[in-house]
Formats: sequence, structure tokens, C-alpha cells
Amino acid sequence: MVRMSKAGLAFTALAGALLLQPTLRAQDSMKQDDMKHGKMQDDKMMHDGKAKTLETGKFHGKVHATSGRATVYQEADGKLVLRLTNFKTSNGPDVHVILVATKDAMDDANFLKDNTEKVELGKLKGNEGDQNYEIPAGTDLSKFRTVSIYCERFNANFGAAPLDKF
Repeated sequence: MVRMSKAGLAFTALAGALLLQPTLRAQDSMKQDDMKHGKMQDDKMMHDGKAKTLETGKFHGKVHATSGRATVYQEADGKLVLRLTNFKTSNGPDVHVILVATKDAMDDANFLKDNTEKVELGKLKGNEGDQNYEIPAGTDLSKFRTVSIYCERFNANFGAAPLDKF
């Protein structure tokens, strides 16, 4: 009799776990949907009159495979923001996001040696994913035409996105 009740309890526990598993998957799915919704909400904010799209360009890079899109937005208060979307590049030391006063930049570009004018936007926040960088007030976007992912330690351009008017 004791064996039977232990087996019955084990069966009940197993059945309960199996019934609970789809609920947990549904909760995970809801969390993912909420995160996607939050991301879409962030992108939607950029387009719902709260920010105006000014310029955009696609990243290229061969030595350090770099992809994604760079877009410059002007917020309602006039502040300029660079947003990287679907962004991916190599990992590296001392990598920065800069605006450079060139039409484009090849993999072998060395902005330090060339004395190319640049505007520092900050250290790269991550080598994958969407991210924002504030563009300093007074930056002349007609002069600074390319976004570069630049490793200062090795004077190496990981990737570049030439900007065009939106």
C-alpha cells in the first residue's frame, strides 16, 4: 500500500510539473513580447513627432565586420542623438563612436595620422545591439558626414556609416 501511494504521489508531482511547464513558457513568451513592445515603443517615440529623423546610413567594414544602421535624430528640445540599430561589430580595446569630417571611411582609415577633424561621441557601449549617443550642441552635420567605430589604441577604423539626408 505504501508503494502504491508513493507511486501515486510521484505520478501526481510529474503530472503537475508537466502541466505547469506550458504556463512558464507562456510567461517567458509574455516577457519577451513585453521587451519587444518596449523596444518598439522606443523606436516609435523617435518617430511620433517627439524626434525628427535628420540623417541615416548603413555601416560597412570588412576587416572588422561591422553592420547596422546609424541614424541622427533631433529631439523636440533641439538636442541631437545618434542611434545605432541592429548594430554589430568586433570587440576591441578603446573603441569609440566618432563623427568624422569625411564623405566615407575605408577600413584602413587612420584619423589620427590624417588629422581628420572628428567629434567624439563616447566609448562604444557594446559591440552588439541598439544604443544611443548624444551629439554635442553646435556640431555641424553638413561637415561631419560619417559615423566611425574607431579603435584609438590601434588607430583602426572598425566600420563606417556615411550619412545621407533622410
